[in-house]
Amino acid sequence: MRTPLSGMILLCSAAALLAGCKSASNVRITRDGPQQEQAAARSEPIFYNGKTYRLDFSPRGQGVYDMAVSGMGPKQQKDAEAVATSSLGYFACPDGQRGKLQTAPAYADAKWRMQAKCG
Repeated sequence: MRTPLSGMILLCSAAALLAGCKSASNVRITRDGPQQEQAAARSEPIFYNGKTYRLDFSPRGQGVYDMAVSGMGPKQQKDAEAVATSSLGYFACPDGQRGKLQTAPAYADAKWRMQAKCG
């Protein structure tokens, strides 16, 4: 037997469930192609080969990032490249992509500077 109170409880429960639903949708249609969002500028400590270095990167446009690795010496170009490309892949690239250098690294003011993009 149903009482008016049980009907009211059922109605309130249904209303609470519906109120919790989000009305806006973030669905993208796949024919639009992949969404290209660039990560915001950031500075991160990077632990590499037993030492901590500083990576600074910021979007330049068209998927390219300005990158700077500090804490390495002028003879550590390969290390700076490895830190920059792998870190860009981790912080900014879609799953499975690594960073690829777009310019040759240059050492100035105690920083390795280069440009890279996902790919």
